[in-house]
Amino acid sequence: MAIDRRREAAGGGHGRQPPLAEENGSLPPGDAAASVPLGGRAGSSSGGEIQPLPVPHPAGGGPHSSCCSAAAAPSLLLLDYDGSVLPFLGGLGGGYQKTLVLLTWIPALFIGFSQFSDSFLLDQPNFWCREAGKGAELAGATATGRWGAGDVANWTSPPTATFSTAAWETAGNLSNISGEDRGDTPHLPSPPENCNCHEWDYGIRTGLVQNVVSKWDLVCDNAWKVHIAKFSLLVGLIFGYLITGCIADWVGRRPVLLCSIIFILIFGLTVALSVNVTMFSTLRFFEGFCLAGIILTLYALRIELCPPGKRFMITMVASFVAMAGQFLMPGLAALCRDWQVLQALIICPFLLMLLYWSVFPESLRWLMATQQFESAKKLILHFTQKNCMNPETDIKGVMPELEKELSRRPKKVCIVKVVGTRNLWKNIVVLCVNSLTGYGIHHCFARSMMGHEVKVPLLENFYADYYTTAGIALASCLAMCVVVRFLGRRGGLLFFMILTALASLLQLGLLNLIGKYSQHPDSGMSDSVKDKFSITFSIVGMFASHAVGSLSVFFCAEITPTVIRCGGLGLVLASAGFGMLTAPIIDLHNQKGYFLHHIIFACCTLICIICILLLPESRNQNLPENISNGEHYTRQPLLPHKKGEQPLLLTNAELKDYSGLHDVAAASTAGDGLPDNARANGMKSCSSGHGLP
Repeated sequence: MAIDRRREAAGGGHGRQPPLAEENGSLPPGDAAASVPLGGRAGSSSGGEIQPLPVPHPAGGGPHSSCCSAAAAPSLLLLDYDGSVLPFLGGLGGGYQKTLVLLTWIPALFIGFSQFSDSFLLDQPNFWCREAGKGAELAGATATGRWGAGDVANWTSPPTATFSTAAWETAGNLSNISGEDRGDTPHLPSPPENCNCHEWDYGIRTGLVQNVVSKWDLVCDNAWKVHIAKFSLLVGLIFGYLITGCIADWVGRRPVLLCSIIFILIFGLTVALSVNVTMFSTLRFFEGFCLAGIILTLYALRIELCPPGKRFMITMVASFVAMAGQFLMPGLAALCRDWQVLQALIICPFLLMLLYWSVFPESLRWLMATQQFESAKKLILHFTQKNCMNPETDIKGVMPELEKELSRRPKKVCIVKVVGTRNLWKNIVVLCVNSLTGYGIHHCFARSMMGHEVKVPLLENFYADYYTTAGIALASCLAMCVVVRFLGRRGGLLFFMILTALASLLQLGLLNLIGKYSQHPDSGMSDSVKDKFSITFSIVGMFASHAVGSLSVFFCAEITPTVIRCGGLGLVLASAGFGMLTAPIIDLHNQKGYFLHHIIFACCTLICIICILLLPESRNQNLPENISNGEHYTRQPLLPHKKGEQPLLLTNAELKDYSGLHDVAAASTAGDGLPDNARANGMKSCSSGHGLP
């Protein structure tokens, strides 16, 4: 057999040397050199751990090839950041590292304010015609319940979720899409006879005296402009994640962070000076673009500062700080009273982040991964000085190895390189689909809970509505801390996705069944039973889908290599944005297609459950530094191999291209045996001229 021949050839010194990179498109040419010392065996890695491959020696050729490969790649000690460089700096125990982590937490509060500002700036208030007089106003309010002018359609509620990754500070971002995302009633314009008015009076529910809707009379025929204004911030976030992520991988995290801070101050403060809704929407797009750069870079810097055992805890703390901004936002609005003052107050705290230019350094992990060793050496000395450490206590010899590599040219990578990989692109695509599904279906659950068919008087109040969704997000993050601790990243994501799928399918199927039985007088079921089930499934679905979105972002940050981490994070966060984007689009089209929207995302949850099983487990594992590390960050087997058992899948070192199969078929028709170096099952035979047994 081919496997036996391969073993015989390895024992006898015959056969050809395994290639440095897989020929089937797994590694780009630029990373082939780094793949030799850092690659791991895909079939035998435990828990996604990256295991080094022995350097191959060709038969009879001496160690010359090995020496060339070693010269082409930096020292393993320098590339093992979590195992050598981080312990040398004291891990997270150093005082300077703790200060830097704290500096990544503080802006999460400002980000939380910006993410949820739409719920207050663009809330659609009660309105009535000023010309009708106070008596007609009261009569209209009595006739329509909450609304004047007979238009019950213009009800808006707060954002449905926080885009957090475990902090959706990195993610609560996308959820700012508005409150209307939850109303079940179509946002139809008021009847023409009720809209024939030149001046309106408004009853704003958010604590403001005036907001964007009341300033420019965005009601009746102009109500669609509110959806465009909400739409613009989210589109800005999507483009910001994609573009700033690629730039941060190329020029560094620190320049992108500082540029984003400067421009969000410019665009954010200019939003408060808008003269019309068109200017407001345009500036909000650029504000969202810059906000995405801040969120993305802070998230990556936080992950790259931490040792393996602290990453999730540090990220969750940032999430809770962002949620504090969500809880404080109603009080801030009541204090400001005017939307322009509120917008300025939300943006002004970013002025404090200008000090980061002199306080916050570049990511040392990124400098080491991109082989910028001269800058890395200066930063390491800066760390040791701030921590009052003696560089001579370098037990592992990091600094001597660093001195040898100072002349090496930097090696930067773009996210497009992931297209040529075998496992890495699959992992990122799976997490993108999970993120899109989690934040897309979150709107469906929130809309069902806040819809008109669920007649709960408590949820008619703006603040009860707002704090209900905030409380569900908080409970979801607390549950994530417990579940991930016991089940790990992959197990936790699978658990919450199964919970989301069950809540969605039961809401779509069981509620329809209850609705049919409630029509029979003898069934004992009423509409109130259906409403209670709808509320229960909606709360469970919002709870689980928020966790799915947050864990997907955090998972991506852990399994994406350092050289393209911001680009990978940008893809997953942008996917979450596309999921949330369906909410304002459906609102803009008067809720047409909502039921199909829910069915599509419910089907996606079933697909995601299967795909999650393909992901590796990253708990307590070192972060991959280059594409080779990420490519060999493979799925942990569900059951360990028995001793002496041959794995069903070939290892990475044994994989070759399958072009030789045609040569084998042609040769076998001409002779009795296989020719020398022929391929069997895609592997070149290393035996000397023997046919298959």
